[in-house]
Amino acid sequence: MTPLDSAWISANPAPVHGRGTTKNSRGKVLAIGGSARVPGALRLTGEAALRVGAGKLQMATIASAATMLGLLVPEAAAIALPEDADGEIHIDAVDTLEAAINGCDTLVIGPGIGSPEASSRILRMVAGQRRDDMMLVVDAMAIGCIKALRAELAGFAGQWVLTPHHGEMAVLTGRDEDAVADDPAGIAVEVAAHYGAVVALKGSDTVIAGPDGTLLHYGGGGTGLATGGSGDVLAGAIAGLLSRGAPPLEATGWGVWLHGQSGRRVATTSGPIGFLAREVPAEFPRLLPQ
Repeated sequence: MTPLDSAWISANPAPVHGRGTTKNSRGKVLAIGGSARVPGALRLTGEAALRVGAGKLQMATIASAATMLGLLVPEAAAIALPEDADGEIHIDAVDTLEAAINGCDTLVIGPGIGSPEASSRILRMVAGQRRDDMMLVVDAMAIGCIKALRAELAGFAGQWVLTPHHGEMAVLTGRDEDAVADDPAGIAVEVAAHYGAVVALKGSDTVIAGPDGTLLHYGGGGTGLATGGSGDVLAGAIAGLLSRGAPPLEATGWGVWLHGQSGRRVATTSGPIGFLAREVPAEFPRLLPQ
């Protein structure tokens, strides 16, 4: 297992954009998620994508939250989606999302969605619009839905990243959380190979597995990152790096490293515990190569 440390970061540089760079050439991210219960989740994901250097961002969420999100992140476009009686993204969102999906470089699905049914509907729609030049990040409740959609999502092999915590990995694999905790590296490698995805299995330590058996280990950014919204930030960071052209393993490694190191930096000024997930992305530009 290779440590995800400064040596790995030096050997696997993040993309650098030189003279003539435009916001389009730095990549376009589309984040789909949110619900009436968690209306602000995409703010965390979207801001993280921008803070790692993505050029353009669209956030697609339920109509009742879209205007609020647009005001919270004025650098992004907000797409208002129909919502069902439970405050989740409605099946009719398919038509609204088609053009946005066709125009993005990286798609992140899951933050803030509270319904497996809503997650499955979106993933099934995305599977029908797969392109060779589009990357996918699957987070939160959407992770557990890919098991039933494996055949439909098989075309994303080599083009997607899964970011489960132990509970989400337990749902995906049918094991219990204790089994995941007992062998995180082995399970991450197994899932990565099974789905052709890079897997970042989050915990106090994070294990990153590639489909080819590559295994990275990050020792953790401190207990302060064990807070609501932290995973939404990580998903956005990885998506933003993918949009800039980083391959999936490198984008995930950099995303995990930036997330952890930024947590450590915030802890030095705010204290080791009690800082907010939304404070973390502001540190990303200070750690990225110029």
